[in-house]
Amino acid sequence: MESLLIFAQIMLVNLLLSGDNAVVIAMACRHLPPGIRERAMVWGTAAAVALRCALTLSAAALLQIPYLRAAGALMLYGIAVKLLLDGGGDGKPQHVRNSATIASAIRTILAADFIMSLDNVLAIAAIADGEIVLMMIGIALSIPIVIWGSRFVGALLARIPQLVYIGAALLGYEAGRMLVHDPGLDGLLFHGSRTAAEALPVLSVPLVIVLYLLMRRAS
Repeated sequence: MESLLIFAQIMLVNLLLSGDNAVVIAMACRHLPPGIRERAMVWGTAAAVALRCALTLSAAALLQIPYLRAAGALMLYGIAVKLLLDGGGDGKPQHVRNSATIASAIRTILAADFIMSLDNVLAIAAIADGEIVLMMIGIALSIPIVIWGSRFVGALLARIPQLVYIGAALLGYEAGRMLVHDPGLDGLLFHGSRTAAEALPVLSVPLVIVLYLLMRRAS
């Protein structure tokens, strides 16, 4: 009974935390032709989940390394801006070379998922309390959640390309949250400040949009 309860908690966490992964997959694949797009979503999701399983055994230790989250946050800012540039903010690809193949889409998915999965895996590890089998089963069952979510978001992006801004904003928010929870930066700048913990993720949303506009103007 206890294992069943833990499993239910893991599935709930997967539902709550898989949304940002689905957004990344949909944004990375949105310029692929329909048939290839489906394959890219499936392979990208499978690779991302395999990566998450591998991270399960080391997430707790990795998250204690000073400035690792900060470095990941900077990469996530870059990915958010790149996805906006790929779509030009209006659904028209401006850098087709970056988004026209399955391989390039999967690279984008893996880069973003590696960064975001550290916190997600740690949450699941805390719930499972070291039960590796439960963690792996729970994470593996996130595959249909992410695939369905990415297809749903992808369909929305096809109809309303401007929603790409919301996807980039979500990535920016996640990057800001990672920054403020980095143990190195917290000891150096934030000192456990609740104000910083609440403000930085929110301020990261307009920061991504501003960076995109500056880079678009420069190009």
